[in-house]
Amino acid sequence: MECSPLDRALTEQRNPASERLDALSTLEIVDLMNAQDALVPAAVHAAREEIARAVEMVVAAFRAGGRLFYIGAGTSGRLGTLDAAECPPTFGTDPEQVQAVIAGGREALVRAIEGAEDRAEEGAAALRERGFGPNDVLAGIAACGLTPFVRGGLEFARSLGARTLFITCNPRLDGPPPADVVIAVDAGPEVLTGSTRLKAGTATKLVLNTLTTAAMVRLGKCYGNLMVDLRATNNKLRVRSARILRQLCGLDEAAARQCLADAGGELKVAILMARRGLSRDAAKARLKRHRGILRRALGETP
Repeated sequence: MECSPLDRALTEQRNPASERLDALSTLEIVDLMNAQDALVPAAVHAAREEIARAVEMVVAAFRAGGRLFYIGAGTSGRLGTLDAAECPPTFGTDPEQVQAVIAGGREALVRAIEGAEDRAEEGAAALRERGFGPNDVLAGIAACGLTPFVRGGLEFARSLGARTLFITCNPRLDGPPPADVVIAVDAGPEVLTGSTRLKAGTATKLVLNTLTTAAMVRLGKCYGNLMVDLRATNNKLRVRSARILRQLCGLDEAAARQCLADAGGELKVAILMARRGLSRDAAKARLKRHRGILRRALGETP
């Protein structure tokens, strides 16, 4: 009998290290899973050149006014949604700049929607509904590399002339997906056969962390290793903003909070006001001239 592509997928193979999983003690299960998880960072590192190419693609799109869309199903879709949701508070981005599409819609975030991932045409329809266009980038996420919903979305994006990338944990793909950059992480078979929320999920999270963080760094969303474009939407972030201002400008707590208030809560503006003695309007204009990159606005060599 001929095997299906899914049968050949690395994510569907049995892991020799866990073939007696149900006979292990609790501590042995924990140790085995930890040992397998420790293999993931090296697997992601092996794909570093492809990840870097994907970052540059996203940066170019952002600079041209485009957006980044994730598309996935199940765990892959949820991880894309998580990464998109965390960009606005971390980097001060518009919620539209990084978006996620998941098979089955919002309900699929909290429970499985059976069969949603099997309809390629719905991937294209979901992107069309979001107004996905040729200036945007689509990142397809599919641990097994075969999800029809994701492939349908990628084919639609390519038909528009948009740039595409594909993130998978199945390096055994028979036919490459329609993508400009393929990030194939070889994390090996799962401890629990086929459960891609485990090592594949961890690998995917690491790739997405790197993709958006590196892109935002290249766009000037940080200064050194500090979040200078964060949105202080809760007390923790307000405290962090004041602490960053104290660290960079030598202000005391009261002065830092007043400077932030004078800057309308915009941390980069506050830093320029404190470091260069500028008014709020002058600081904002200077930032705009330097494309929002604080180091350049301060007159420092990148």
